[in-house]
Amino acid sequence: MTALFRLIVLVFLLEAMFYLLLRIYIRSLQRERLEDTWDERHPDKAGDSAARDEFVRRSMVGFDKTLKSRLLWLVFILPTLAIMGIVYWVNWQ
Repeated sequence: MTALFRLIVLVFLLEAMFYLLLRIYIRSLQRERLEDTWDERHPDKAGDSAARDEFVRRSMVGFDKTLKSRLLWLVFILPTLAIMGIVYWVNWQ
């Protein structure tokens, strides 16, 4: 029973670590895309400015509701389902 508990804790910690790393990476890609969009639309104001930072901040507000952001939850779901399937297959077949 303790082995199962250790497995659950280890899998959860690994999934949480990968989730956080992927979230940071995807958000940074989106920020870069928005900064490039600002630079293309305003070539005279390219570079760091308060208006650009405000544009990026406002645009990132709704990013957590996008499909790409929501699909990150599969990091928790898919490995858990795979492990449950393997445990079922090994023990009850």
